[in-house]
Amino acid sequence: MKTVFINCSPKKRFCASAYFLCLQRLFVRGEKVDETLRTPADHDRILAQLQDAQAVVFALPLYVDGVPSHVLRFLEKMESCCKEKGLRLSVYCIANNGFIEGKQNEPLMQVFENFCARAGLSWGGGVGIGGGVMLNVTRLLFVLQIGLLLLNVALSLIHTGNLFPKEAWINFGENAALLLFFNLGVLYYLARMGRHIRKKSFSGKKYTRILLPSFLFILFADIFFLIVSVFEGGIFRGWLAKKELREV
Repeated sequence: MKTVFINCSPKKRFCASAYFLCLQRLFVRGEKVDETLRTPADHDRILAQLQDAQAVVFALPLYVDGVPSHVLRFLEKMESCCKEKGLRLSVYCIANNGFIEGKQNEPLMQVFENFCARAGLSWGGGVGIGGGVMLNVTRLLFVLQIGLLLLNVALSLIHTGNLFPKEAWINFGENAALLLFFNLGVLYYLARMGRHIRKKSFSGKKYTRILLPSFLFILFADIFFLIVSVFEGGIFRGWLAKKELREV
């Protein structure tokens, strides 16, 4: 069985969609093909991969309560291609947003469901994820924790000859368990959908979120976006950034 995983995020690197696709791939067997959809130049390449595929998984962010415009253009072309060539794919979707509740992705899911009805494809369902940006940050924190563990082990080995400093390993285990807990809802529903992808069956629409109390989520989100805004050109995002003059 061939499954095509399409990362539809317009970001070139470190996007939440890529993170969730990596997790989804862990629960799918058979031939797995990774594709990236950002511009019309990607259309023909992706459509060629769909010719002999049995399932396709779209991963994308929620934009203005809907599907990003560059994805809509691709879906229009994909609809024509599927009708012309008689393709019978099972379509699945992983949608994420910056809000706390995964249910915010419902309008996007409806777009994909209607697309499948028009294109004659099988709608397999999807997973809507709340707090996608913050969940994406957890993988960076996990890599950081591994780096700190290796540093502590190296220092312990140099100073005491001990390769297993107890406190460092306990600290790593506690932090890794916390990060895993934040992702538990996502892992559960992606594992569940992976089973349906293998069977080409309907998984339904399921919604989850980062497992963090809302009041803490809002606090951390405010701090995160404030830091991002500073690096993007000022406290008021983009106001202090250098502007290019355009002729009218």
